Amino acid sequence: MRRLRCVLGYDGTDFSGFQVQPDQVTVQGEIEAALTRITGESIQIHGSGRTDAGVHARGQVIHFDTDSHIPLDKWRFVLNNQLPDAIVIRSVEEVAESFHARFDVQVKEYRYCIDNNPAPDVFRHRYADHIRFPLDVAAMQQAACHLVGEHDFTSFCSAKTFVEDKVRTIYSLTVERSGGEVWVTCRGNGFLYNMVRIIVGTLVEVGQGKRHPDELKKILAARDREMAGKTAPAKGLTMWEVVY
Repeated sequence: MRRLRCVLGYDGTDFSGFQVQPDQVTVQGEIEAALTRITGESIQIHGSGRTDAGVHARGQVIHFDTDSHIPLDKWRFVLNNQLPDAIVIRSVEEVAESFHARFDVQVKEYRYCIDNNPAPDVFRHRYADHIRFPLDVAAMQQAACHLVGEHDFTSFCSAKTFVEDKVRTIYSLTVERSGGEVWVTCRGNGFLYNMVRIIVGTLVEVGQGKRHPDELKKILAARDREMAGKTAPAKGLTMWEVVY
């Protein structure tokens, strides 16, 4: 038995998220179906984390076990040949049986792209949320600083979150303008359901002048989802990197 670790990217637009769901097209479902065709085995993959419908990935990590004797340097080609164009295996390596794609994660990085041009870029509309009115990036960054560190992020997760422990650590949270785009980059030890998208939605309201940057401190302390901003659309979010 061999354990293989893969780094992959995908365009999440047409998938119902990463995790397998009945009667839905998912990233996990497509990969597992491809592995069955390749090996004849019933293989379950394990991901570093789940992404919602419409969310993309550049550096998602999975692992799986197989008895296949396919040479390591052939796996990337063989898998990509069996996967839809919206999923690409970037690298494959053999790892110790003790490795786990989810439980061994040290840092996850998500990036959210906002198209802040007066008119949307037709070639970016699948990967960025368009906001045509100018955003005050300096105010957004000032607000973002209040979220760095270990906090209870109850106010910044979906009411559908069933995880009891909502304490997470954000190592860095930056808001930067690059031409007509605004990028929000968040690095942390883990994230709750919709957490990054709710953070972005709240920061956008700061950038629009609807909230003062210091209001983020009160929102955190309240531990109340109703206090935070809207959930930003899924299409602007990308799982950028996973560090072990």
